[in-house]
Amino acid sequence: MQIPTDAVLLRIFLGESDRWEHQPLYEAIVLKARELHLAGATVLRGPMGFGKASRLHTAKILRLSMDLPLVIEIVDSEEKIHAFLPTLDQMMGGGLVTLEKVKVLHYRSGEARS
Repeated sequence: MQIPTDAVLLRIFLGESDRWEHQPLYEAIVLKARELHLAGATVLRGPMGFGKASRLHTAKILRLSMDLPLVIEIVDSEEKIHAFLPTLDQMMGGGLVTLEKVKVLHYRSGEARS
């Protein structure tokens, strides 16, 4: 699979406790992106954050949160990302979704070079 040099970064901000059909929302989104043959997805967990409600989520020991902030990043062609957005919209109750244009420099497996 090739990604065009001019691509789009889809960034999804949500909480660790968000759910979709009895599974973690982040997991459902990544599996759906894979099913639709998007180039790849990465889930990043944040140690601290807040959203629209300004409620602080933190991993500090004195204030253990079961709802740490998560970010999912997906890079692919503009067409494939835009085709994925209606599905994503159905899955998300809350959160933030952003798009930005990016330049892809490399997209290859980690196989050793000879």
